[in-house]
Amino acid sequence: MEHTIQYNRTKIVATVGPASNTKDMLHKLAHAGVDVFRLNFSHGSHDVHAQVIKYIRENNEEQGHTIPILQDLQGPKIRIGKVENDGVEITPGQELVITTEDMLGTSQKVSTTYTSLCEDVGAGESILVDDGKIELKVLRVQGREVVTQVVFGGILKSRKGINLPDTAISAPSLTDKDEKDLEFGLANDVEWVALSFVRDADDIRDLKDRIRRAGKDTKVVAKIEKPEAIANMDEIISVTDGLMVARGDLGVEIPSEDVPMHQKTLVRKCNEAGVPVIIATQMMESMIENPRPTRAETNDVANAVMDGADALMLSAETAAGKFPLEVIRSMVRTIGSIEENFEDIYNKWHEPSPESELFANDNVVLTAARLSDRVNAKVLVGMTQSGYTGFRLSSHRPKAHIFVFTHNSRLRTQLNLLWGVRCMHYVGAESTNDTFKELEDILCQKGFLHQGDTFIKTASMPFHGQGRTNMLKITTVE
Repeated sequence: MEHTIQYNRTKIVATVGPASNTKDMLHKLAHAGVDVFRLNFSHGSHDVHAQVIKYIRENNEEQGHTIPILQDLQGPKIRIGKVENDGVEITPGQELVITTEDMLGTSQKVSTTYTSLCEDVGAGESILVDDGKIELKVLRVQGREVVTQVVFGGILKSRKGINLPDTAISAPSLTDKDEKDLEFGLANDVEWVALSFVRDADDIRDLKDRIRRAGKDTKVVAKIEKPEAIANMDEIISVTDGLMVARGDLGVEIPSEDVPMHQKTLVRKCNEAGVPVIIATQMMESMIENPRPTRAETNDVANAVMDGADALMLSAETAAGKFPLEVIRSMVRTIGSIEENFEDIYNKWHEPSPESELFANDNVVLTAARLSDRVNAKVLVGMTQSGYTGFRLSSHRPKAHIFVFTHNSRLRTQLNLLWGVRCMHYVGAESTNDTFKELEDILCQKGFLHQGDTFIKTASMPFHGQGRTNMLKITTVE
């Protein structure tokens, strides 16, 4: 039977929450088009997360999915403490005191969970609350209290987030809570872990060291949501495995009108470096309550695909929204429309760096991608033991469909975050010809190749040498 490749190249990351944490709903979301499930460790107990992990893994096993888990660590999220009546009104011009002492907040004085606030902030700096809906200006610091003047007021509710756009925060990116959560995530073999409020490359190096010491191979996503991260983006990209443009906090920490250009710059730099990049926050926000997206949201999704994002992320839309399945279906349709009709997203060749120790291998992968375009190849095949070939092939955005084969079942799941990559399990034959024939047979049986189709295979020779890609072969299905 004629089989057309149906999946999108641009991946969808869906956050799991009360609206989506049953085994049945996780299965339906996967079937609708989710490629990665995100577990947000700002919410939920370890028991709840453990149950979700169990369901995802069972569904993968039973349905043949390869959906990885992205553990998103909370980071040093600064919050207001509890306030009376779960909301107090503050008015422009009034003074509001923020204390590090635990107390029930009033319209005159509220507490914060961040004990170093008084040491970090100074007079004249801004304090933004609830995604910037409330703005305060610091007048002075006295003891354990920060005295502010209200610039923009409103109803101040319990546990709302605080952003300090003018302040160098002393808290480490990895908090005590994060360390416990990371230990849990690594014990449960999550494929990816995202670090919040990254400031520089050392934050990523520290997390990678912890993962290595735990004897794990979990890959790291750097979340860009601080001005310092924007300033240090090149170094961060050079050490991380993936990157997330976390537009929520970023759009509060820096002027929101600057976010679109930074988003495009980050995507371009990640594409060039072969680092997968996720666009996050408010992509389909209105669908938390409504069954259809706004025109602006559809355009936002489309633009992220056109820019070259590897993946688009949904937060509350799938975690707590009323229409989790409709959100995924809507996003799948929009991604599919762009990928079908906008040729500019394909064939973005990136010249390898002559300084790289893998310069020769990278050139083989680039040549394979370029050749796939010239001969109109249907499929590009990569074989990998480390995942490197998958990252490199994906970075060139070939029009040919990318199939990566590996004997490493964990890697097979991990690579599902990458643009265009579909990974299959394969334990290789001894000879090159036998292996390539088996891969061709697998793709033909699954309907991804047909008689007359051209396809290109890349591999490392010798097969059992654990080396990098160093050969390619072009074949037409007979």
